[in-house]
Amino acid sequence: MNARERFHEICNFNPAVRSLKWEFGYWGSTIKNWYSDGLPQRHYPKLAKEITTPSSSLYIPAWTCKGDGVLPNGIAVFGGAGYWPTQGFPLDRDVGEHFGMDSAHRLVDVNLLFSPMFEPVVLEDNAELLRNLDIDGVERIFLKEAGTIPTSFVWPVTGWESWNRIKEERCNLNNIASRFAKNWPQLVKEYRHRDYPLAIGGYPQGFFGTLVHLLGYENTFVWYYEEPELIHDMLRTFTEIWLAVFEEVLSQVEVDDWQIWEDMSDKNGSMISTAMVREFMLPYMKRIADFFKARGVKHLHLDTDGDCRSLIPLFREVGVTGMWPFEQTGRMDLLEIRKQYPDMVMLGGVSKEAVAGGKASIDCALATVEKMLTHGGYIPHVDHFVPPTVSFEDFTYYRGKLNEMIDRAENRTP
Repeated sequence: MNARERFHEICNFNPAVRSLKWEFGYWGSTIKNWYSDGLPQRHYPKLAKEITTPSSSLYIPAWTCKGDGVLPNGIAVFGGAGYWPTQGFPLDRDVGEHFGMDSAHRLVDVNLLFSPMFEPVVLEDNAELLRNLDIDGVERIFLKEAGTIPTSFVWPVTGWESWNRIKEERCNLNNIASRFAKNWPQLVKEYRHRDYPLAIGGYPQGFFGTLVHLLGYENTFVWYYEEPELIHDMLRTFTEIWLAVFEEVLSQVEVDDWQIWEDMSDKNGSMISTAMVREFMLPYMKRIADFFKARGVKHLHLDTDGDCRSLIPLFREVGVTGMWPFEQTGRMDLLEIRKQYPDMVMLGGVSKEAVAGGKASIDCALATVEKMLTHGGYIPHVDHFVPPTVSFEDFTYYRGKLNEMIDRAENRTP
């Protein structure tokens, strides 16, 4: 059974099929530490240089500004569960091959933001930082020593005037063909003969996520109250674009799941009220969920961090079938959530702090995982990118035990 087939069986709660062996991913400093500590280095993660679409190429100017090919400490290296390509992040091979991981979750490379994209411009470049305008029209600062995801400080939408201009020039339905990567014909051939699950959507496509990406968090929160019609107009516009793009993709390729990126909760809960979710998110999310369901795409998965307990029933209401990564710092009790939502697909949920805490801590965390695996519909992995506090020794112990649990679960009886 290949990874694509296994993905569907897991999402359909087949009790006779083992879960996928995936990780969310690893920070660059983590991978570099592990190479020093014994991880065989055969396929050093490659930094992408070619800009194709915002889905896959955001932040590339920052990641590659040093020109040495060395992983920045704060870049993410994807480990299978996190769809790829996205955000200029490389895809791991060495950890996956060493621990017998399954083929990675892939993402359709198509432009869901602005077309034409903004021309990238370097505004300042010195030994300490890069300040640039990226392809999404956002100005960012990248601190070279820290090497973390660039910090946004100027956003392209500042009010009705800028939005109307962008909407006319870059958010219309007249240029749908321009939203496909230049190598789209080759991608279609690959997608049609794949053995991995293929998602559509992803970062920065969401009904809260896209807003904060283009407005900034503070402006988004204020404009919900001061400019609600602007918020609705942005969401209506992007929803129409996404539906048009998705329709064209599905006319050529069968996809396995829709990935919605939100990141709208932290350890204290949702960043916006449930009333605001109902007003500004659910109507648009439901339109697209209904579109996919009508076309046979059954798996609709949403990514948000932190404590998202108040959000789960709302998203379930409009058709979301799965969520991830269930960060344990957000007080997310996997077994309690499974009890409340027995038919919801769940991914993640293994505390990064527990894996960094040594064998006893890992054993405790994995005891919950073993119970979760008996229910099905669950893909276990660390609850976000594995931090450099996790030694290669501890990760080896954790991943070895987890793989054994997953293998034991094969052919279990309901």
